[in-house]
Amino acid sequence: MQIFTGSSDSPSDYACFNCNDQGSEIDKFWKAGYKAIEDANRFIYGMENSKLYNEKDAELMQMIGEAKCLRAMVYHDLTVMFGDVPFTFTAAAQLGNDYVVPVTKREDIQNNLIKDLESIAPKMNSSSNVTVERASKEFAWALIARIALSAGGYSLHPVADNASSYGVMSRPQDYQAYYRITKNYTDSIIKHSKHSLGDSYSDVFVKESNFNLITNGDPIFEIPFAKESTGNTGYIQGPTSTANAGYTLGKNVWGASSGNGRLSAFYRYSFKENDKRRDYLNGLWYYGNADKSLTQDSCLIRADYTVHNNKWSKLWANSGQFVNSSAGSTGINYPYMRFADVLLMHAEAVNELDGPTAEAQESLRRVRERAFDDKGLVAAYVSEAASSKEDFLNAVLDERKWEFAGENMRWRDLVRNNLYAREVVYSFLRYLSVALGNAGAYTGFEDEIAEHDGSYYLDNLPEEMYYHVLPQNAAWKVDPSAVYGYPYPNKTLDILYIYNPYKSASRPATSLVGFEGKTWLTASFYQWQSDSEPTNQCKYSFYGYIRRNTTGVIELVKDATTVPLGDKIPEISELPVVRYILPYPNAAIQRSAGAYKNYYGYK
Repeated sequence: MQIFTGSSDSPSDYACFNCNDQGSEIDKFWKAGYKAIEDANRFIYGMENSKLYNEKDAELMQMIGEAKCLRAMVYHDLTVMFGDVPFTFTAAAQLGNDYVVPVTKREDIQNNLIKDLESIAPKMNSSSNVTVERASKEFAWALIARIALSAGGYSLHPVADNASSYGVMSRPQDYQAYYRITKNYTDSIIKHSKHSLGDSYSDVFVKESNFNLITNGDPIFEIPFAKESTGNTGYIQGPTSTANAGYTLGKNVWGASSGNGRLSAFYRYSFKENDKRRDYLNGLWYYGNADKSLTQDSCLIRADYTVHNNKWSKLWANSGQFVNSSAGSTGINYPYMRFADVLLMHAEAVNELDGPTAEAQESLRRVRERAFDDKGLVAAYVSEAASSKEDFLNAVLDERKWEFAGENMRWRDLVRNNLYAREVVYSFLRYLSVALGNAGAYTGFEDEIAEHDGSYYLDNLPEEMYYHVLPQNAAWKVDPSAVYGYPYPNKTLDILYIYNPYKSASRPATSLVGFEGKTWLTASFYQWQSDSEPTNQCKYSFYGYIRRNTTGVIELVKDATTVPLGDKIPEISELPVVRYILPYPNAAIQRSAGAYKNYYGYK
C-alpha cells in the first residue's frame, strides 16, 4: 500500500501511476533484471558447450534447469512490469559489443519461456529431492502455469502510431490455449507431487522467519537470502521496531524493523470474522519510543492510513536469531511460489475453460479450508460461489486477495482479468469517503462502495479505539490466541488488546469499565481531514489515475488529460486504462542509440 503526500510530478512516483523514465528505482530494477538474465545466459551457454555436457547427467541437467527457471522468472516479471522488452537467450559475448538486443512482443517472449521450461522440466529433480531454495521440477511446472495464465489474460498494450496514448487493454485471440496450459501443469502438480498446504497458514511464514525450510509443504520455491547479508523480508514487513541511539530496547532484542511494507486500512474489514488469516495479517500495533523518558520501547497502536503486514517479521524469530543492533539484510527467504497459488491458478483456469466444476471447487475449497475451523461453512461458501462462472471467478480472486497479502499478487490478478481500473477507483473512493464523512460531507458513492464490498463497514469504523497494552508475562495471564484468534508469534514482546475494532451496539464506549484495574487507552482513527478538507494522502495517493482537485471535483486521468468521474462509477469498459506499465529507463534508451522507444504517454 503506497501513500502519496503531494500533488507534484516525481520521476519515481510509479506506485501512484505518475512516474517518468528518469526514475532511479526503475533503472535499478531494469539493470538488475538484465544482469540476472545475462548471468543465466552465460551459464547455460557454458554448460551446453562444455566437453562435460551430458543430458544423462542428472545434476548437470538440474543446474541448467535452475538457470532456466531463474531466467524465466526475471523475463516474466519484466514483461509484467514493462510489457514488450528486449529479449534474447544468447549471452552478450556471442552477440558482439555493438549488438542491440531487439524489443520482442511479450506474447513471443512468453511462448519462448514456456517452451524452454517444458523442455528442461522433465530432467529436473522433484521437490522431494531438493530444498525449496533450489528450483525443482514442480517449480518449473508451476512457473509455466503462471506465465501461461499471464499470457492468456489481459494486459496493457501500446498504440503503435500514437506514443502519447496510455494504451489499450487486450488479450490474445487464442487465450484459452494458455488457460489449458495452466490447467494441465497445475493439475500435474496437484496429482503427482507430494506438496500439501499443511494445517496452519501462519506457520508457513513464522517458519520462514526462523530460517526453517519446509519440504513438500506450501512453499514450492523460495528466493534464498543470506542472513545478515541480503534480503529485507521481515524488515519491511511486520511491526515497526525502533532502535534509538542512547535508549535501551528493553524486551526487544531483535533490533530495528522499518515496518513500511503495509496493507490498506480497510483490508481487514474484507475478511470474514472467523477467518484465521485476518488477525494474523493485519497488525494494529508497533514498537517505539513515543516517550523518550522511557527506558524501553513501548507497544503503541498504529492509527494511520495503513496497517502492518504481519505475514513475516524478524520479531517472529526465536530469541538469539537477531541482535538488537541488527536492521535490514535479514536473510529471511521470500516465497516466490506456493502450493496455494497452484491450487488457485488451477481453480481459475478450470473455471475459465469449463465453468465452476467439482474439480475447480475442490481446489478453492482446499485453500479456504485451511483458514477456517468450520469446514461445513467453507463447503457452503464454495457451493454458493459455484452458482455461476462469474461468481466463482470473483470468489477465486477474493481468496487470492486474502491469501497472498504482500506477495505481489493482487494487482497482477486484477490486470489479468481486466478489473484493475475498477479496483483502483474503489480503493481511492474508500479513503476519500471516510475522510469526507468525518468532515461532515459525502462523496455520493457510499452506497456503491457498500454494494461492491458486500458490507456497510464504512459506517461502522470507530472514530476512537480503546485498547490495553498487555505484557505477555504479566499477572493478567492473557492468552494471545483468545485475543487475536491465533498464537502470537512473539512470546516476549507486549501486545495490544483492542476493545472496539468495529463500532458495535454491544460494546458502546459509555459502558467501558476498567480492565483488571487498568485504565483504557484511546486512539483516534480514520481522522483524515483538516478544516473539512481531506488530507493529501486521501486526494493524491493514486494521482496519476484518479484524484480530487482543488475545487473538490474527482477526476480520472485519460491519456494525460483529466475527465470528471461524474455522479456514478462507470462500467469497466467505460473507465480509462490504468497506466501500470513502467517506462523503459532513459539510460537504456540512450544506450540503444534510439532503438528503444517509450509509449504509454511517457516522455
